[in-house]
Amino acid sequence: MNIRLLTFFLSSVLSCAGIAVAQKVPQAKNEVARPGGMLPGNPKIALVKIADGFNDPTNVANAGDGSGRLFVVERVGRIRIVGKDGKVQKDPFLDLTNINPLGSDVQTGFVEQGLYAVAFHPKFKQNGYFYVHYSSLPFNGAGVVVRFQVDPASPNVMTPERTNKTAKVILRMERPYYNHNGGQIEFGPDGYLYIASGDGGWEGDPYGSGQDLTVLFGKMLRIDVNTEDDDVIAYKIPPTNPFVQARKERLMVLFGVSELEFSKIKPRARPEIWAYGLRNPYEFSFDLKTGDLYMADVGQNHWEEIDYQPAASKGGENYGWNFNMGSWCFPMTGPDDKCPQVGLLPAAEYPHEVPYPGAAPLKDGHGCSIEGLGVANYGGMKGVYLVGDWCSGRVFGMGWDGSKWQLQEMMHTNLQFTAGGYDEQGFVYAVNCNCFYTSDKGPMANPPGALWKIVAADQVPAGAETARVVTEISQAGGAAASNADGSVAFQHALDNKPLKIVPMANERVSAQATQFLKTGVNPYKGNTAAAAAGKLTYGQWCVACHLADGTGRIGSNLVDNNYTYPRVKTDVGTFEVIYGGASGAMQSFGGRIGQDDILKIMTYMESLKKK
Repeated sequence: MNIRLLTFFLSSVLSCAGIAVAQKVPQAKNEVARPGGMLPGNPKIALVKIADGFNDPTNVANAGDGSGRLFVVERVGRIRIVGKDGKVQKDPFLDLTNINPLGSDVQTGFVEQGLYAVAFHPKFKQNGYFYVHYSSLPFNGAGVVVRFQVDPASPNVMTPERTNKTAKVILRMERPYYNHNGGQIEFGPDGYLYIASGDGGWEGDPYGSGQDLTVLFGKMLRIDVNTEDDDVIAYKIPPTNPFVQARKERLMVLFGVSELEFSKIKPRARPEIWAYGLRNPYEFSFDLKTGDLYMADVGQNHWEEIDYQPAASKGGENYGWNFNMGSWCFPMTGPDDKCPQVGLLPAAEYPHEVPYPGAAPLKDGHGCSIEGLGVANYGGMKGVYLVGDWCSGRVFGMGWDGSKWQLQEMMHTNLQFTAGGYDEQGFVYAVNCNCFYTSDKGPMANPPGALWKIVAADQVPAGAETARVVTEISQAGGAAASNADGSVAFQHALDNKPLKIVPMANERVSAQATQFLKTGVNPYKGNTAAAAAGKLTYGQWCVACHLADGTGRIGSNLVDNNYTYPRVKTDVGTFEVIYGGASGAMQSFGGRIGQDDILKIMTYMESLKKK
């Protein structure tokens, strides 16, 4: 057999045998995974509620000490302990709101500010060290990474005295704006501390931080925190960081040096940088089995991205921001924009509701802010990176099918995901808030969030509460159901489960609301005074997302009744959506608006000019 035939024979055999190709970073745009893919085995998952009552939870972690405790980070500046029994300890593990005699040490004036994350030292069981990242109020919102040490005699509570006594500031990053702060911190398999740092804020990276190697913004940082407590050296630079050699001082030589060697000289590069070209990598996760790194980078106006870095990486990757967002151009002006691809492509990406300027809104498969949860290696999943979207409530799973990346929508919930983490067994958890940009009432006034465990769909414990999911809407039909007495049977807009209309505390249920509950027809229709009153309530609760003219900024178009839910063209359906809360941010308003006010909001919406 000649060489050509042998080569053809071997390639055919390998192809037919389905030899798996090691997962890799995409080399071309068509290799980037997008919604609509299917993971190997088509795994099914569920979210089981473990505990609730958390004030804008932003992170969850375990201590790795065998205690089984979970630590839920609250934006306000506290960390709460959840025991193995699911009970939340009454006293916070850490409370940064009471260590400063002038008030809290944590800045929470904007929804992206607060206490972001906690990371426990790999030898926490021996040394008691743990690290937090937060926006500092005394330092005008600067991001600070601080180390504390627990008292062995009181391992579940850090007193204010202990907190102040053991505090060691590791890093402080002054920030030009109050958003895009990154947040997540995590110890990698190499024992170094990784810190996700956003591009510094506003929009579009006006400082050009993503590509600027002289600043820490728009980067993944890697530092060695194992230093002596001499208050002089807070951390060391790992000698294998990619820009350590690039920035070292040297004698200037003009001749006899190649262009390649010249290109590696970067005297002003920050040695803490591990990777760059990131916009706002709020959450990232290491695969506990392989050590691979996955970064959920919050996108600009049209696309969200997931970046993949293999465990064998030497660092120094450029992920393209602000020349690209995902595999697309920045700025994006249309679907056929042409521009160079700077740096590496993401492994996966998903669109916003409007995937490019002027595009028709998508019906499904979209979101607006990606939040990494963790890598699942159970429940039929192998190396599946799970992410949740803050706006749409969707959960996507990204995994390698043996030849390419796949991005599968795993479920569509009504949760505003903020972050995730692992327990000591490697199960992935998620936390959600009930908060929103323009209607944020502060971490202590927003409705509380919860902690959820991600399990295989067939492993839900008996009697457990699970997250609502959109599963039956397509079979719901457009008509409202009726009770045996002929009155209206209300159903939750997400899953059609019975929706009991219960008056709020001190709510006066009007005769019109009572009539509506029986007939399903809004008696305020055409009532000018009711529409005016509805406009005022709409301005209080709804205008932040849907604008004063009801055309919608996030979610569905209110004016033209272009809703996800099939019954919404009826008065009953619209009432159900507002009363019960829908997907994404709107869930925080469910059950918070009186029945009579809802009917007046509906009246106002009907009075708006149709497009």
